[in-house]
Amino acid sequence: MKRWIFCALALAGASQLSAQTKTPADYVDPFIGASTSAADAHVFHGLGKTFPGAATPFGLVQVSPNTITGGDNGPGYSYEMKYIEGFAFTQMSGIGWYGDLGNFLVTPTTGPLHVVAGRHKELAGYRSLYSKKDEIAQAGYYATTLTDYNIRAEMTAAPHSGIMRFTFPQNKQSRIQIDLARRVGGTSTEQYIKVVNDHTIAGWMKCPPEGGGWGDGDGKANYTVYFYAEFSKPFKNYGAWSAEIPDGISRKRESVTSLKYDSLIAKAAIISKFTTLQGKHLGFFTDFDTKDKEVVLLKSGISFSSMEGARLNLNTEIPGWDFQGVRAKTKAAWNKSLSEISVSGGTEDQKKVFYTALYHTMIDPRATADVDGTYMGGDMKPHKTDKFVKRSVFSGWDVFRSQFPLQTIINPDIVSDMINSLVELADQSGKEYLERWEFLNAYSGCMVGNPAVPVIADAYIKGIRNFDEQKAYKYARNTVEKFGNTPERKQMDISTTLEYGFDEWCQSQLAKWLGHPDDVNLYAERGQTYKKIWDPEKGWFRPKKADGTWQPWPKTGRLQQDYGSVESNPYQQGWFVPHDIDGLANLMGGKDKMIADLNSFFENTPDNFNWNDYYNQANEPVHLVPFMFNRLGTPWLTQKWVRKICANAYKTGVEGLVGNEDVGQMSAWYVLAASGLHQATPGNPRYELFSPMFNRVAIRAGATGKVFTIIARNNSPANVYIQSATLNGKPYNKCFINHEQILAGGILTLVMGPQPNKKWGI
Repeated sequence: MKRWIFCALALAGASQLSAQTKTPADYVDPFIGASTSAADAHVFHGLGKTFPGAATPFGLVQVSPNTITGGDNGPGYSYEMKYIEGFAFTQMSGIGWYGDLGNFLVTPTTGPLHVVAGRHKELAGYRSLYSKKDEIAQAGYYATTLTDYNIRAEMTAAPHSGIMRFTFPQNKQSRIQIDLARRVGGTSTEQYIKVVNDHTIAGWMKCPPEGGGWGDGDGKANYTVYFYAEFSKPFKNYGAWSAEIPDGISRKRESVTSLKYDSLIAKAAIISKFTTLQGKHLGFFTDFDTKDKEVVLLKSGISFSSMEGARLNLNTEIPGWDFQGVRAKTKAAWNKSLSEISVSGGTEDQKKVFYTALYHTMIDPRATADVDGTYMGGDMKPHKTDKFVKRSVFSGWDVFRSQFPLQTIINPDIVSDMINSLVELADQSGKEYLERWEFLNAYSGCMVGNPAVPVIADAYIKGIRNFDEQKAYKYARNTVEKFGNTPERKQMDISTTLEYGFDEWCQSQLAKWLGHPDDVNLYAERGQTYKKIWDPEKGWFRPKKADGTWQPWPKTGRLQQDYGSVESNPYQQGWFVPHDIDGLANLMGGKDKMIADLNSFFENTPDNFNWNDYYNQANEPVHLVPFMFNRLGTPWLTQKWVRKICANAYKTGVEGLVGNEDVGQMSAWYVLAASGLHQATPGNPRYELFSPMFNRVAIRAGATGKVFTIIARNNSPANVYIQSATLNGKPYNKCFINHEQILAGGILTLVMGPQPNKKWGI
C-alpha cells in the first residue's frame, strides 16, 4: 500500500512538473477553428476557417495540408473532409470569399502518375485519404499519414521558406509531385519551371484575376509566386505534365473544379528530362525507388519578388537538411512571440484557447518582403527598403477593431510596417488612397468603411509614428473624400454611414494632431452624419433612398438581416457609434433607455453565441457593444457580459470559434477581453477595464519592454465582478486605463466577487 501511495505521489508530482514546464507554444492547438463547414456552423459563413499547418510569427510562408480546391474554402483545409490533395506553401487564415493562395502544392505518392486531384469519380487522382488518429498540428509543425500511399508527411516552416519530410514505404515507384497550377480559389494561369541541377528546380506561377482566386477574381488579386526548391534525393527520373488550355475556357473557380476542366488536364502531355518549360497548366514530378521507411525531404524558398529572392530566402533560412533543427527554431520563435502576454490561474483548456488565439493574431499582416528587404510594389515592380518590412493581408473592416489595437501594445513595429505598406501602395499604384481590404497589392474593395484611417489615428495617438505622417494624412483624406459622408451622398444605408462617420471622426483627430485646422471641423461635422439616418418614429437607424425618403420598414423591424446593413441587421450595426456614445444615448432617450436596450440585446442572445440576430460574436459589427456599458456608467454589466462571451463563445476543438477568424480579429478580441481590457474607440487611447479570465495576466509592451500586470484576486467563474482595485498599490476607482499607463508598466490588482459593486468605476 505504501509503495502504491509513493508511486501515486510521484506521478502527481511529475504531472505538476509537466504542467509547469509547458511553454506557451505547447498550448497552441491550430485545429481550433479549422473548419469551413457551413453545416456545422448553421450559417453559410461557416466556422473559423483557420488552417492547421506550420507557420512562423507574421511569416511569408505557411506550409499546410489542403483538403479540397473550390467552394468557400479560404484556408484550403476543412477538418471534416476525408482527402488531402497535397501540402501548399502559402495559405490564408480565417477568410471567406472563396480564398486565394494555396500555391506550390506538393504531394508524395506511389504507383502510377496522376495529374489531377481526383475529385471526380470518373478520373483517378493524386489525392489521398489520410489518418485522423495520428494527425498532429502544433505551433510550427504539422504531420499526418496519407493512408492510400502509406506515406508519413511532416512539415515545418521558416519565415520565407519551408521544409517537408516524407517517410515512404518500400516501393519501386515512389514520387514527389508538385501541382504548379493549383490555387485555392481558382488556378494559376501560367507557370515556368527551370531544372537548376540534379536536385533543384526554380520557377514561378502567375495568379491574375482571370484565374479566380480572391472573390473568384472580383478581389482583383494579381500576384506571382516564385519558388526555389531542393530535393534530398537526386533526380533520376523526372518530368512534367503540361495541359493544353484552349482559348476561351474559363480559368475561374467553378470551371477549374469541374469534370470538364479536369478532363482537359487528364490529357496533359508528359515531358521528360527537360531543362526549362513554360505553359498554362504545369506540374513537376520526380520518381524514385524507396526502401521501407526511407526518408526523402523537400525544401523551398518562396518569394513574391523573384526566383533569386526565393533562392536567397531558402539559402539564408534553411541551408542544410536539419528538419528537427528548423522545427525547434520555429517553436522557439513562437515561444518568444507568445510570451509577450503570459497568463496563469486558468484551466488548461482556457490556456489552450488563449494561446491559440494569441497565435492566430500573429499570422497576419504577413511579411511579403524577402530577407534582404526586396518586395513587390504597387506598381508591379520590385523595390527594396530597410526602413520597414512590406506586409500584406490587411482585412481592414475586421482588424481595426481589436487586432491592430492589440498589436499597438505588443508589436508596434507590425502596425508601423502595415501603415507604411498601405501608404507605399497608395503611392506606387497611383491610386493615392488607402485600400480597405488589401491583398498582395490588390485593391479588392472588399467590405465597407475606410478602416486604414482609424488604424493610422490609433497608431499616431499611441506614439507609433515611424511613417511619413503628412503623406499618410494626404492619402487618408483622399480616402474619406472618395468613400465617405460627402455632401453629394444622398442614398444612405446604415453600415456605410456609421462606419464612414467614425472614420471621419478619426480624420478630424488626425487633422488636429498634424496641423490641418481647416479639416478639423469639416470632418468632425461629418462624423455626426449618423444622426441623419436616425428615425425618431422607429427609435432606430433606418436607411434612406437617394431622394432622401426612408426605405420601407420591414415587418421584422431592426432584426431584418441586410436591411441597410452589411453582414448584419440594423440592431447589430446600429450600435456602431464608438466616437459619440453619449450622442447615441441622447438619440435613444437617455442612458437608462440605452442600457435597457443593450441588456435586452444580450439577454436575447443564445448562450452558445452561435450566429444569431442579437449579439452576434461570430461577426464584427457587434464587437464594440459589451464595452459600451463602461461608458454609460454601468461597468458591472461590461464585466458580466464580457466574461460570459469569453467563457461561452471560445472553446477548444475544431468548432472552438463561432465565426470566421477574419485574419486575427476574432482571436484578438478574445486575447484582449480575456486579459481584462479592450478599446472601445480606436483613435482614443483609453482601454476599458473589466473582468479578466485569468488570475494573472502579464503584458509586455513592445515600445518600452516594460510589463503591465493585471492580478485578479478571488477570481472564479462565479466571481465575475470587480469589488475594488489598486494600481501600483494605490486605490484605483476608474473603469479604464490609458495606453501610456500600460507602456509604463505596473501592477493593476482587482479584487473579485460574486455580486456587482455598483460604486466601483463610476
